[in-house]
Amino acid sequence: MPWILLKPINYNVMTMLLILINIILAVVGQTITKVGITKIGSFTDMPIRDFIIKAFLSPLVLTGLFLYIISAIIWFMVLSKVDLSVAYPTLSLGYIIILFVGYFYLGEPLSVIKFIGVLLICGGVYLIFS
Repeated sequence: MPWILLKPINYNVMTMLLILINIILAVVGQTITKVGITKIGSFTDMPIRDFIIKAFLSPLVLTGLFLYIISAIIWFMVLSKVDLSVAYPTLSLGYIIILFVGYFYLGEPLSVIKFIGVLLICGGVYLIFS
Protein backbone atom coordinates (compact mmCIF):
# COMPACT_ATOMS: atom_id res chain seq x y z
CA MET A 1 0.00 0.00 0.00
CA PRO A 2 2.91 2.48 0.34
CA TRP A 3 2.85 3.21 -3.40
CA ILE A 4 -0.64 4.68 -2.94
CA LEU A 5 0.85 7.43 -0.82
CA LEU A 6 3.48 8.32 -3.43
CA LYS A 7 1.04 9.92 -5.83
CA PRO A 8 -1.15 12.89 -4.99
CA ILE A 9 -4.78 11.85 -4.84
CA ASN A 10 -7.98 13.67 -4.04
CA TYR A 11 -8.79 11.58 -0.97
CA ASN A 12 -7.69 12.74 2.44
CA VAL A 13 -5.53 10.83 4.87
CA MET A 14 -8.49 9.95 7.11
CA THR A 15 -10.25 8.19 4.25
CA MET A 16 -7.13 6.21 3.40
CA LEU A 17 -6.75 5.31 7.07
CA LEU A 18 -10.37 4.13 7.17
CA ILE A 19 -9.74 1.93 4.13
CA LEU A 20 -6.70 0.43 5.82
CA ILE A 21 -8.58 -0.14 9.09
CA ASN A 22 -11.43 -1.72 7.12
CA ILE A 23 -9.04 -4.14 5.41
CA ILE A 24 -7.26 -5.06 8.65
CA LEU A 25 -10.52 -5.65 10.54
CA ALA A 26 -11.85 -7.80 7.70
CA VAL A 27 -8.65 -9.87 7.58
CA VAL A 28 -8.52 -10.33 11.36
CA GLY A 29 -12.24 -11.11 11.44
CA GLN A 30 -11.96 -13.71 8.70
CA THR A 31 -8.89 -15.28 10.31
CA ILE A 32 -10.56 -15.57 13.72
CA THR A 33 -13.70 -16.95 12.08
CA LYS A 34 -11.61 -19.55 10.23
CA VAL A 35 -9.92 -20.66 13.46
CA GLY A 36 -13.31 -20.95 15.18
CA ILE A 37 -14.90 -22.88 12.31
CA THR A 38 -11.90 -25.22 12.12
CA LYS A 39 -12.40 -26.06 15.81
CA ILE A 40 -16.08 -26.84 15.16
CA GLY A 41 -15.38 -29.14 12.22
CA SER A 42 -16.70 -29.49 8.71
CA PHE A 43 -20.38 -28.97 7.95
CA THR A 44 -20.30 -32.28 6.06
CA ASP A 45 -19.48 -34.16 9.29
CA MET A 46 -22.71 -33.21 11.08
CA PRO A 47 -26.26 -32.10 10.36
CA ILE A 48 -26.24 -28.56 8.98
CA ARG A 49 -28.47 -27.40 11.84
CA ASP A 50 -25.88 -28.58 14.39
CA PHE A 51 -23.11 -26.89 12.45
CA ILE A 52 -24.97 -23.57 12.39
CA ILE A 53 -25.79 -23.77 16.11
CA LYS A 54 -22.18 -24.59 16.99
CA ALA A 55 -20.92 -21.76 14.78
CA PHE A 56 -23.19 -19.18 16.40
CA LEU A 57 -22.28 -20.40 19.88
CA SER A 58 -18.54 -20.24 19.20
CA PRO A 59 -16.86 -17.23 20.83
CA LEU A 60 -14.22 -17.20 18.07
CA VAL A 61 -16.78 -17.21 15.28
CA LEU A 62 -18.84 -14.52 16.99
CA THR A 63 -15.74 -12.38 17.55
CA GLY A 64 -14.79 -12.77 13.89
CA LEU A 65 -18.29 -11.82 12.77
CA PHE A 66 -18.29 -8.81 15.10
CA LEU A 67 -15.01 -7.56 13.60
CA TYR A 68 -16.37 -8.12 10.11
CA ILE A 69 -19.50 -6.12 10.96
CA ILE A 70 -17.37 -3.26 12.29
CA SER A 71 -15.36 -3.36 9.05
CA ALA A 72 -18.63 -3.13 7.10
CA ILE A 73 -19.66 -0.03 9.06
CA ILE A 74 -16.29 1.56 8.32
CA TRP A 75 -16.77 0.58 4.67
CA PHE A 76 -20.04 2.57 4.62
CA MET A 77 -18.05 5.59 5.80
CA VAL A 78 -15.46 5.03 3.06
CA LEU A 79 -18.14 4.77 0.39
CA SER A 80 -19.56 8.10 1.50
CA LYS A 81 -16.25 9.75 0.50
CA VAL A 82 -14.69 7.65 -2.27
CA ASP A 83 -15.85 6.48 -5.69
CA LEU A 84 -16.71 2.79 -5.64
CA SER A 85 -14.51 2.21 -8.69
CA VAL A 86 -11.52 3.39 -6.62
CA ALA A 87 -12.47 2.09 -3.17
CA TYR A 88 -13.48 -1.45 -4.09
CA PRO A 89 -10.19 -2.49 -5.72
CA THR A 90 -8.36 -1.52 -2.52
CA LEU A 91 -10.15 -4.40 -0.78
CA SER A 92 -8.02 -6.74 -2.88
CA LEU A 93 -5.14 -5.80 -0.59
CA GLY A 94 -6.95 -7.95 1.95
CA TYR A 95 -6.41 -10.95 -0.33
CA ILE A 96 -2.69 -10.32 -0.20
CA ILE A 97 -2.64 -10.06 3.57
CA ILE A 98 -4.84 -13.16 3.93
CA LEU A 99 -2.46 -15.13 1.72
CA PHE A 100 0.42 -14.47 4.10
CA VAL A 101 -1.69 -14.83 7.25
CA GLY A 102 -2.84 -18.19 5.93
CA TYR A 103 0.73 -19.25 5.27
CA PHE A 104 2.43 -17.97 8.42
CA TYR A 105 -0.39 -18.30 10.96
CA LEU A 106 -2.71 -21.02 9.68
CA GLY A 107 -0.09 -23.20 8.00
CA GLU A 108 -1.75 -23.05 4.58
CA PRO A 109 0.37 -23.74 1.50
CA LEU A 110 1.85 -20.85 -0.49
CA SER A 111 2.61 -21.72 -4.10
CA VAL A 112 4.41 -19.82 -6.82
CA ILE A 113 1.08 -19.40 -8.63
CA LYS A 114 -0.48 -17.79 -5.56
CA PHE A 115 2.51 -15.49 -5.20
CA ILE A 116 2.25 -14.45 -8.87
CA GLY A 117 -1.44 -13.76 -8.28
CA VAL A 118 -0.49 -11.46 -5.40
CA LEU A 119 1.92 -9.57 -7.65
CA LEU A 120 -0.82 -9.13 -10.25
CA ILE A 121 -3.20 -7.81 -7.59
CA CYS A 122 -0.55 -5.32 -6.43
CA GLY A 123 -0.07 -4.17 -10.01
CA GLY A 124 -3.79 -3.74 -10.49
CA VAL A 125 -4.21 -1.67 -7.33
CA TYR A 126 -1.25 0.47 -8.39
CA LEU A 127 -2.90 1.08 -11.79
CA ILE A 128 -6.18 2.10 -10.12
CA PHE A 129 -4.34 4.78 -8.16
CA SER A 130 -2.17 5.96 -11.08
